[in-house]
Amino acid sequence: MASEEIKNLTDSIDSLDPRCSVDHEGSRMSITDEPPSTIQDQRQKIRTKKANFEVENELRFGLHEFSIHSIRNNFNFISLLNHQHLLGHDGGLHMDSLDLNSNVNLDNSSGEQLMPEYWWFIKFIKSNEQQTGGYTIETSHPNFDTLSNTDPGYLSRVIEATIGNNSEGSERFVITIRYVTKSDAFRALGHILGTTRHYYSLTSQNSFINSNPNHQNSWNSRVFEDLVHTLINHKTEKSGFESLGLMVDCSRNGVLKINRVKELSRFISLMGLNLLQLYTEDTYQIKDEPFFGYFRGPYTQSELKEIDDYAYELGIEVVACIQTLGHLGQMLQWPRFGGMRDTHDVLLVGSTEVYGFIEKMIRAITTPLRSKKIHIGMDEAHGVSEGRYRQLYGHKDSCQVFTDHLNKVNQICAKLDLKPMIWSDMLFCLAAKNNSLGGYYDSSNPATPELVQSIPPEIELDYYHTTSAPYINKINQHRDLNYKSPAMASGIWTWSRFWTALPFTIETITASMKAIKNPQSGVKHALTTIWGDEGNECDIWSALPGILFYADHAYSDNSEIDLGFLKSKFDGICGGSFDDFVFASKLDDLQPENQLIDDKARFTPNLSKWLIWEEPFYSILSPQYAGHDLETHYNQLSKYLDQAMGSRGGQTNGHDGKSGEGRLRTIDHPMNERLMLPNLIAKVLGLKCHLRDRLVHAYRHNDREELVALAGPSPLSRLSRLRVLCDQTWKYHRNLWMSMYKPFGWEVLDLRYGGLRARLESMHERLMGYLDPDNLAVDRIEELEVDTELVYPTSGAVMMLDYHRVSRPQYC
Repeated sequence: MASEEIKNLTDSIDSLDPRCSVDHEGSRMSITDEPPSTIQDQRQKIRTKKANFEVENELRFGLHEFSIHSIRNNFNFISLLNHQHLLGHDGGLHMDSLDLNSNVNLDNSSGEQLMPEYWWFIKFIKSNEQQTGGYTIETSHPNFDTLSNTDPGYLSRVIEATIGNNSEGSERFVITIRYVTKSDAFRALGHILGTTRHYYSLTSQNSFINSNPNHQNSWNSRVFEDLVHTLINHKTEKSGFESLGLMVDCSRNGVLKINRVKELSRFISLMGLNLLQLYTEDTYQIKDEPFFGYFRGPYTQSELKEIDDYAYELGIEVVACIQTLGHLGQMLQWPRFGGMRDTHDVLLVGSTEVYGFIEKMIRAITTPLRSKKIHIGMDEAHGVSEGRYRQLYGHKDSCQVFTDHLNKVNQICAKLDLKPMIWSDMLFCLAAKNNSLGGYYDSSNPATPELVQSIPPEIELDYYHTTSAPYINKINQHRDLNYKSPAMASGIWTWSRFWTALPFTIETITASMKAIKNPQSGVKHALTTIWGDEGNECDIWSALPGILFYADHAYSDNSEIDLGFLKSKFDGICGGSFDDFVFASKLDDLQPENQLIDDKARFTPNLSKWLIWEEPFYSILSPQYAGHDLETHYNQLSKYLDQAMGSRGGQTNGHDGKSGEGRLRTIDHPMNERLMLPNLIAKVLGLKCHLRDRLVHAYRHNDREELVALAGPSPLSRLSRLRVLCDQTWKYHRNLWMSMYKPFGWEVLDLRYGGLRARLESMHERLMGYLDPDNLAVDRIEELEVDTELVYPTSGAVMMLDYHRVSRPQYC
């Protein structure tokens, strides 16, 4: 080994001590994930370590980032630093020259026990043998049980053996990863992190079974050997897709902060994704166009370049994703763009001004990015050629107008040496003369001869089905369009809700993956999407289990994946409990097991969204859920989430001082803190649901005692507690937004929360006035004298509704 490397390794030796907590200029972090001393846990932790002289240059930046942002602080990247004075005159390393801030005795001759941990040393070797991608993992030992850092002289032996390139006596547990691409390497690292947590879950289970230390040690040794044999040694993985990507909606008011895009990039890199699209309708800057993205927080050119540079180091290609026909209502609302408008949402096809502006859009979004790919949108352009277009040019076939526009935008892309792709729905909706979802997602109509012409080479598919047959049908129909297989887009169901619909997401991803993993499909490019329709209310980190499920499916040849290890991997990569995140989806699913599984397009309900925004005094949709005990449902959900958060989801201040299993669960799963939003929503709905029914019953039976309990001035009345909880939810959601997104766009949710708070206050004031014998102005409550009616007779509570439908009965 070169003396430079020896010298610099010496300077990083303190990172091998798990008690060290100081880094050198941010180059590495070495902090253990031990819980507070009030909770005793004798199980040894696993710490993964990488020295950068054992790592390819292309991985060093990424490994450094994973180290300093390690969610459990159990992942160390040992950097090469310069400290000449630590070398002897012969250029060799002298153990007595080490000056460690952590006061670690390297020889440990006194027999002092270090903090017990297992250390896994990871080597990365780039392989050119598998040009199509993938990775292979091998281990130096069949078991790591005896390789503990608590043995006397362990540090000394490890360092001397490492420097001397001598395995004898080193007793390092070394994991060697041979990889083809950066994405493969980081996917392998995510697998290792998941394995460390899988070990932890196994020993956690056994710690409650075996009280005999000898029995437990023997059991652990067998488990460790099986863990290495099954999950690490000779492990090989390869994605069946050339690109495996994620699209994130940054156009529905929430524009992700740069540090959050980087955090997301780290998550998906460890999951094995190699492509990222930020969906930006008007949320990127165009020079000299201030009304494009006006007060919307658009990304600047430098921000896009920063995102691209960072993602590139993690093996991720950032691809522009914009709109060039429909979904441009945010832009078209301003007079500056009035001449480019066909309808309120669609550009005027055929306009010279429009195509000049589209070229400016494409140049602006692609210039900061390395990739030559671009997604030009064109989905859901309903009404194309039916607004100002018809007034200017007369009636023309909408399908022909669309394809003409498509070819013109394609020519712009060709001029700029770009490879475009589109969403495909309009090609089929227009041909079927049906703008509904059924026109695309449930239609068996093949492509018409008029459509089989020059179109961009990659076309995305849908994400609404729970069986594979519709996907297979659409793949075949798309092949008819340009004689090649399309790219495929699935969806993580984040839109129009507060928390991702994970059970439904798993169903739809399973269905689509079964279809596209079939070799006959020919699909080589897969994408999953996170949309933010209706204000981006959802905590998109709740989508992480769905993204991981999608990624693991893409790397598996099987129709089903190992859910047990998937949960450990989510724990290792993101730091959360997969089961707890999925359980939080009960916000919207009363009985998810009754979700229909068939070939039709399905929408999973967003119950909690329309319940929380439902006008509280009228509760116009209360007959829809009359047969359900929603109070019990949401109170039980809140109780569960309290426990999952370590009892930190209390009503008053979020901390009730409890300890024990719940507290340990949060320490064990730091990402579980994200359960606060669904927890608060559940607490609100536990009081809000059926409130009007209770008030109507008490009012019509003149039960003033019950009315006081429900709506009296006491802080303990139901309405008083509900108003406090609404305020807490609003403030927490606001803080969450400001931590995730640029501030622009929050005003929409401020107005929603403000409207709810104002209605609750008016409602409370009215009822207290009625209960006050001295208040002669309120002698009746007319709002409680109107009977509610069943609005949707065939739907029950299983509906997906928007804010405007439920927030008031008035049309405008």
